[in-house]
Amino acid sequence: MSLNSTPRSERVHIALFGKRNAGKSSIINAITEQEISIVSEFKGTTTDPVYKSIEILPIGPCVIIDTAGLDDEGELGELRKKKTLEVLDKTDVALVVVDGLIGVTEYDIKIVKEIKEKNIPILGVLNKIDSNDSYTDMAQDMARKLSIQVVPASAVAKKGIKEIKNKIISLLPQEEDKFKIVGDLINPGDLVVLVTPIDKAAPKGRIILPQQQTIRDILESDAIAIVTKEYELKQTLESLGRKPKLVITDSQVFLKVSADTPKDIMLTSFSILFARYKGDLVEMVKGIKAIKNLKDGDKVLVSEGCTHHKQADDIGRVKIPRWLRQITGKELTFEYSSGMVFTDDVKQYSLIVHCGGCMLNRTAMCSRINDAKEYDVPIVNYGMLIAYVQGILERALEPFPMAKLEYEELE
Repeated sequence: MSLNSTPRSERVHIALFGKRNAGKSSIINAITEQEISIVSEFKGTTTDPVYKSIEILPIGPCVIIDTAGLDDEGELGELRKKKTLEVLDKTDVALVVVDGLIGVTEYDIKIVKEIKEKNIPILGVLNKIDSNDSYTDMAQDMARKLSIQVVPASAVAKKGIKEIKNKIISLLPQEEDKFKIVGDLINPGDLVVLVTPIDKAAPKGRIILPQQQTIRDILESDAIAIVTKEYELKQTLESLGRKPKLVITDSQVFLKVSADTPKDIMLTSFSILFARYKGDLVEMVKGIKAIKNLKDGDKVLVSEGCTHHKQADDIGRVKIPRWLRQITGKELTFEYSSGMVFTDDVKQYSLIVHCGGCMLNRTAMCSRINDAKEYDVPIVNYGMLIAYVQGILERALEPFPMAKLEYEELE
């Protein structure tokens, strides 16, 4: 994908942390070779986290995140620090920038501990070495105190910037093929039929992001993507000269598509594919079991990774609550979150129902799943819940043997 067309959720997220005036914004400008972040001699210039989508050669499409200083002060400063720490949940690589005129502080030690606890690849940057003749000793001291790799650098003199880029590349996870959307399930030349109703929530003239990305993945796998609407599916299948390898549907028309797709053709949904691509499909299958155990008064969190205009028949706020009340027969309490906000108190919920996460990067989605696992709170996603409610989840899991086995054990 080109720079302009790559969604933010598919970009490497590189976040910079450190004290105020350590030079985080200057390092960002030096890495990107652009004046992206405001640089000032006054402390606290960066307030809320600043996100900038950009291409950094040879890394490719990235999101650079500039955060507020960890030593911010006052009530507002505490809120800024909280926002800074929330960035960790979506960070693929963390850079901890230390002022080369001051050295390691308690704030640096604290953030490095937080980063390591989340198993995020980390690189230390000792900035402002152009103003410190003894920076070599300070860099060694920084590496020893923080137990991380350290690159001495100068944003002003552009020293160490190339090495920072190379270190970032070496820290990136090398799992590119593992998390294909559908490419590992098909072979070159296979036919894949995608059932894509015209979504009312999608901007006019466009199909929604998961469908776009799935089509792209099919084409990159040298397979053939055939796109149709739910009412034309039967005719489409009959007109093909050979049987398709797979039918992928929007979850909201799952029942009709299942009825119109012969049993000898594998069927799944975009949402289930994204449960695997963005997170942990098997863990979400385990979450299905919790639906049977819901009791009167239990709290259910319905969470979306984006914000959109709510429709009269909104799936998250209308359909899912209705389906859960019908299938359980219980009086449940529903709460909602969207966008960057997940929840500060996971343990209060008996179930979390999450969207497919197409607007979140994999790190952010996995962080939410891990938060739920930490407190033994079951989590499922929209598509899996819909397939379960409609009695077709077992069929929809057929392309994924481990997940299907997990489901059969729950039954």
